Amino acid sequence: MPESNSSAKLTVITGPSGVGKGSLVKELLQIHQDLWLSVSATTRPPRDGEIDGRDYFFLSSKEFSRIETSGGLLEWAEFAGNKYGTPLKPVKEKLQEGKQVLLEIELEGARKIKKNFPESFHIFLAPPSMEELEKRIRGRGTDNEDSIIRRLKRAKEELDAQYEFDAIVINQELIRTRQEVEQIMNLEQ
Repeated sequence: MPESNSSAKLTVITGPSGVGKGSLVKELLQIHQDLWLSVSATTRPPRDGEIDGRDYFFLSSKEFSRIETSGGLLEWAEFAGNKYGTPLKPVKEKLQEGKQVLLEIELEGARKIKKNFPESFHIFLAPPSMEELEKRIRGRGTDNEDSIIRRLKRAKEELDAQYEFDAIVINQELIRTRQEVEQIMNLEQ
């Protein structure tokens, strides 16, 4: 596992689908240019508008497996028939440069990082309620009913795990949530 500069920190943000992780991370990156967001690798094909190296590193199954078996991933998981993982080398390089590194990943990956990189700090982003989470997921208009039901079932399992994390932040309102996360991460305004 990477050794970090004493001023550098690896922060992991996780939470259920639809809770607002992506919106929060986007806000943090716009305000704090010194933060570095790790780009995940995946075996799934790019969606319209996604760019290799910006949204994900899009890899073949063979290439992903080669990187994984050679120890090149900080963590990885399989979801919906595709593999997703965090490339180790860029994370290690940024930490050694003294950068604050941010990972936005799902529960299984967060658990692996907590086990393999115990000095990392983990924030669980929770919804104000399950009703609000369902409203947000339905409001996106990107999922069919079966997918919504699966996401909500998974969200209940993820919410049961929130106490495994170093901090729990309830995403009631984005600006207030961002400010709370900034405070937790000791980010200067």
